[in-house]
Amino acid sequence: MATVFETTDIDAVHEFLCRAYGRLRLRATAGEHHVRFGHYPVGAAQLHRNSFRMSLDVDSVPQQALIVGRIAGGRIALRAGGAARVYGTPGEAFVAVQPGEPHRAALDNAHLELAVLDPGLVAEVADGPPGRAARPIRFAAHVPVPARSAWLWDTTYDYVFDCLNATPEAVAEPLVAGSMARLLASTALSVFPHDGLTEPTIEDRRDAHPASLRRAVAFIDDNAHRDISPADIASVAHVSIRAMQMAFRRHLDITPRGYLRRVRLAHAHRDLLAADPRGTTVMAIAARCGFTDHSRFTAHYRAVYGVTPSWTLRRAS
Repeated sequence: MATVFETTDIDAVHEFLCRAYGRLRLRATAGEHHVRFGHYPVGAAQLHRNSFRMSLDVDSVPQQALIVGRIAGGRIALRAGGAARVYGTPGEAFVAVQPGEPHRAALDNAHLELAVLDPGLVAEVADGPPGRAARPIRFAAHVPVPARSAWLWDTTYDYVFDCLNATPEAVAEPLVAGSMARLLASTALSVFPHDGLTEPTIEDRRDAHPASLRRAVAFIDDNAHRDISPADIASVAHVSIRAMQMAFRRHLDITPRGYLRRVRLAHAHRDLLAADPRGTTVMAIAARCGFTDHSRFTAHYRAVYGVTPSWTLRRAS
């Protein structure tokens, strides 16, 4: 459930920030204080939009999350991980804080758009050797590399935020929320350099065989109604995520995500046929099956079944 909080009381600001980010100290300049917080949960992630119409210094204990930020206005000077950085260009994206890092921030009328990501989610999406616990990921740079890749973070953040505002009921569905949280984590890993593996290894190529694929396909077929991740599928197949992706492409000419979408589309078709159109909608059924975008869902559905999902729902009556 979204939390929107607006205040001119600096004590209330301190209390809210401590609840959101852990114990911290604030030093505010004299004069008027006006702060607005908008915090929006999405699975194992949160989107925060914090607006400070004031100057404020913050000293924070080590964070338990990865926080990726974007400047919407004003300026923020950060000191974390032994480095000092200043961001003040609208649209500038950056890794604000890594898990386990204390930090200091000086905000000057800063308007910040943040993604707060669970480190376990990031490690899971980053992949690792099969059968081993996911290890923490450390980011080697605090800005996008190459710089032009920042557009990918912008597009993803805006897409998730727009979905939260336009279709909050859909994003509340577990399949949609889990998928969007993983999308944010995978985009952060694509945009900001880190110490995780990115290219397939010799072992991955060796493991991308039909037996691994059969295990993965069976797991998807049996569990597509649950919020399953690529890591879940790869674990059952006893391979890395990279090996699983190679196996699907090599033997089925489809991605794991594409196969999962195909199975969930079949579930949506079944539910549309069984539904009472007086008591539900196409979008409610689509969201329950993991689809957020109505036009994309309709396009996928028509490509497979030759009619629109709304036609199928009406026919069910």
